Amino acid sequence: MKEKRTTDVAIIGGGIVGASAALALRQMGLSVTLLERDFCGSRSSGINYGGVRRQGRPLTQLALSQRAHGIWGRLPELIGIDGEYIRSGHLKIARSEADLAALEAYRERSRGFGMELQMLSGKTLRAQYPWLGERAIGGSFCPQDGHANPRLVSPAFARAAARLGADIREQCRVDEMAHDGQQFVLRSGTSLEVRSRFLLNCAGAWAGSIAANFGETVPMVSSHPVMAVTEPLGVFMNLSLGVEGGGIYARQAPRGNCVIGGSQGYALDADRARPSREAISLVLARTVELLPALRHAHIIRSWSGTEGYLPDRQPVVGFSTTTPGLIHGFGFAGAGFQIGPAVGEVLAELVRDGATSTPITAFSISRYAAPAPQSPPQPEGDSP
Repeated sequence: MKEKRTTDVAIIGGGIVGASAALALRQMGLSVTLLERDFCGSRSSGINYGGVRRQGRPLTQLALSQRAHGIWGRLPELIGIDGEYIRSGHLKIARSEADLAALEAYRERSRGFGMELQMLSGKTLRAQYPWLGERAIGGSFCPQDGHANPRLVSPAFARAAARLGADIREQCRVDEMAHDGQQFVLRSGTSLEVRSRFLLNCAGAWAGSIAANFGETVPMVSSHPVMAVTEPLGVFMNLSLGVEGGGIYARQAPRGNCVIGGSQGYALDADRARPSREAISLVLARTVELLPALRHAHIIRSWSGTEGYLPDRQPVVGFSTTTPGLIHGFGFAGAGFQIGPAVGEVLAELVRDGATSTPITAFSISRYAAPAPQSPPQPEGDSP
């Protein structure tokens, strides 16, 4: 017998965006059913590098990122755990004078967003970070950025929403979706039918097919960043490290393991990805240039995942242009972990109020009127 449910809002996708939207909607008193085909936080929201950074984002994202910064600061009261969130600081490395000039220009353009970026070079850089390799000639330091454990944080948002009464359905693939003129109708096999006035498309790298189902084709492609973790080492690095222009990113967990990332893996199929031996070797070579202490470190685990990229590396956040009640939140180009909780709140405000105080005009799906698939640029991940 098919179970039939009616709810104010249906959400497809249980990553950090969908789960935080479910939590915010329940705090507003709206009923929510979230449908996740796997387990909440098991895809890119749970397997990313764990960077919680504002530095280096496009200026159009900084208001959203600053809103998220406030949410991360009250994580325990919001989701019940600290998620190993540490405001360690984020150092973006320059390897050339051109890199230094780019970092300085970004500092000037981003003034007013509360990041308090500090430029470092020469003796000052060496004195503060003697563990850096010779390739590093300077950098930009954001003292209140940091990192967290995505395997803990993303599922915790879903659990917090469930505690407030959200109906969280895991291992529940949406096989059919339509709008009947008044409501959305979602079906999962022959066992579940969900009807709702609003539908949030938070399906990550697979959200493009949902948008296309409602007549909005976007040129999103998949990318597969490579990450690895070392054996526990003596603690030497107390911040999150990135590189101007991309390439690698690194941080050291309190227990001593170093998490590093960069390069590209490959897809096994539509749902799974793996790092190649060559990709891991490239990440290690680039990392050792900046972190000589890792030269003889043993890698104990490596992994990849699937992330959605749009040509301009900007997400789609906001109302559908074709279907009343459809609201998108996807395409974060490997950098959705930090801003995810703010996007969730914004999506909830769009449902409740029809508007949000956070600027999102730049993320409208309307900018893709005539899409053409493209290859993604080198991902930075939720990292540098």
